[in-house]
Order: sequence, then structure tokens, then C-alpha cells
Amino acid sequence: MEGDTVYTLRRLCGHVDWVIPIVVFLMSAAGLVTMYSFSGDSALFEKQIVWLVIGWCVFFFLSAIDVSFLRRTDTLVFLFLFISTVLGSLFVLGSVFKGAQSWLSIGGFTIQPSDPAKLVLILLLAKYFSRRHIEIAHIRHILVSGFYAFVLFALILFQPDFGSAMIIFFIWLGMIMVSGVSKKHLFALCAFAAVAFLVLWQVGFDDYQKARIRTFVNPLADIRGAGWNAYQSTLAVGSGEILGKGIGFGTQSRLQFLPEYETDFIFASFAEEWGFIGALILLFLFVLLLSRILSVAFRAPTNFESLYAAGLSVFFVSHIAVHIGMNMGLLPITGLPLPFVSYGGSHLLTEFAGLGILMSMRRSTRAAHKEDMDRDIPGLRG
Repeated sequence: MEGDTVYTLRRLCGHVDWVIPIVVFLMSAAGLVTMYSFSGDSALFEKQIVWLVIGWCVFFFLSAIDVSFLRRTDTLVFLFLFISTVLGSLFVLGSVFKGAQSWLSIGGFTIQPSDPAKLVLILLLAKYFSRRHIEIAHIRHILVSGFYAFVLFALILFQPDFGSAMIIFFIWLGMIMVSGVSKKHLFALCAFAAVAFLVLWQVGFDDYQKARIRTFVNPLADIRGAGWNAYQSTLAVGSGEILGKGIGFGTQSRLQFLPEYETDFIFASFAEEWGFIGALILLFLFVLLLSRILSVAFRAPTNFESLYAAGLSVFFVSHIAVHIGMNMGLLPITGLPLPFVSYGGSHLLTEFAGLGILMSMRRSTRAAHKEDMDRDIPGLRG
């Protein structure tokens, strides 16, 4: 009986890269400790534990099953249409929180559909480029893949959720570059992005979003107004110095000078209490996580798994870079969480699901699925 149990565990979890769960556990613990130290009560701390438990269940469930169905075109098209419909429904059914109609309330739970939309896009583009990697230099494939990304980008941008919309763009751009886009087309993309930004500035951005961008150029121009968050965040990071003020002694967070210290500015709160050394350790954990994901990309048996791992890396790098950048006053305030550290359920479940799918893919073989040879995403035939 004991031998059968060991065999079952090896069969279900033997393909898991255990460095990844360990790193994620340490990052989550850092977030919990920081959150508990500055929370006036334990409500957020307890809710975060619940989300983490659910997230771990999602991770191990997905890593234990065969996720080859995610390679099927009909499955991916269904997921894309479903998430697009949900995002569209937010304009009618969504809950408004801090000026953004980005949340959907279901049975007492509140979810942010823009988070799973990022994972759906990674899967969709991995499928797309895995079938056309030889001729990816053709501009047609950039435009078709860009259409899928643009649908999600537009639905998220006009909620408005500028931060998540930019992550959608970064995922598409990153996967385009990994797929082998030509320099000529890359230059054209940059030119298009510049023009798009000018158009958005005139007709797309709300006043508060323009204020955030102006604050990025000169954060100290309006310390008591649009620049308040950036100023307080940089103060928190700098006041931690080398070793930090100690757990529970972060004055910027505890005295509530720093807003959203459990979500948007948790890195600043962490750095204030743990200092430069603690911030370096946290960054090392992120680098270790990314290195393990990229190792899967390099060793993947097929292009689909390789591109998925690359896209997941872009997802994490974008979130980490933007979150830490805005906490240090280097980037505009966009409201993006720090993976596995910030409070929240939607982003945690998306991150755990992304890693769970990746672990399941590690046991894949080079055997081609017949449906992948016979069927394709609309726009890719021929």
C-alpha cells in the first residue's frame, strides 16, 4: 500500500520543478509577514491565506492533469471568446472601484477578469506562433496576432485599467520578439505604438491617467496632488536604508502616509521594513523563479510549450518591473500588483494557474496531436 502511494505521488508530482513552489512559498510568506505587520486588523492577512490555499490547490491540480487540451484550437477560441465576453460585460455589470469598472461580483466573490485574460492571451499566441514560426517574419502574422491582443487590450483599457492593458501589450510584443520578428517590422511596431500613444493622449486617457504620466516626468511637481503616492512610495523605499526599520516599524505604511500599501505599494512597504538587503533577497527570488521558467522554455519538447513558457516569463517580468518601478518613482503609477506578494485573489489564482500549466507541460513529449495538424486558429490556414 505504501509503495502504491509513493508511486502515485511520483506519477502526479514527479515532473514538478520543486524549486518553483519553494520560491513561490517564500515570496508569498514575505507578502504575508509584511501585510500582517501593517494591517490594523488581521482581515486582509486571513483573506490572503485563503486565496493562497486556493491558489496552491489550483497549482497542484493543473500540474497533475494532462493539459494537452489547451493546445486545441477550438478550446483556445472558446476561451478567447468567453473572456472577451466577460470583459465586455463589465461595462454593464461591472463594479466601479477607484474610477475603474474592472470588477465582477459573483456570489459574494469579486474577481478581476483582466488577470485571466493575460493567461488566455499567452496560450492563444503560443498556439498561433507555434504553427507559423517558420514564416513569422511575414507582416500578416503580426497583424493577425495583434488583432487578438488588441481586442483584449481595448476592452481592458476603456474600463479604464491602463496597467493591465499595458501588460497585454507587453505580452504580445514579447512573444512577437521571441518568435523572430524582423527588425524592419519591429521598427514599424515602435512607430505605430508612438502614434497610438499620441491618439490615446488626445481621446483615450482620462484626466487622472494623464496626471499620472505627467507625474512620471516630474514626480515632485505636485507632491500634495498627483505626485503624492509616488513621493510617499520613494520615501518608504529610501527610509528602509540597508537593513530596514524592522517588522512592524514601517512608519509610512503604519501611519497610512502610503496608500494601498497591501497591493499597489507593497514593495515599498516591504523595503521600508526589510531594507536594501531584504529587497535584494526578494529580487533574487524573482530572478530564480524566472530562470526556472526559462529553463522549461529552452528544454520544451515542442514550440507550443516553449512559447508558452516564454510568454509566462514576459507576464511575470512585466508585472515585477512595472510594480517595482512605480514604487521607486521610476515609472507611472498603474496599480499593478507584485506577483505572489500583493494582496488579491484574481492575480494570485492566475499566477498559480500559469505555473501549474507550465509544470504539466514539463512531462509533454514530442508526439504531435492530430488535431493540431488538421485544425488551426482562424486566420492561420494556408
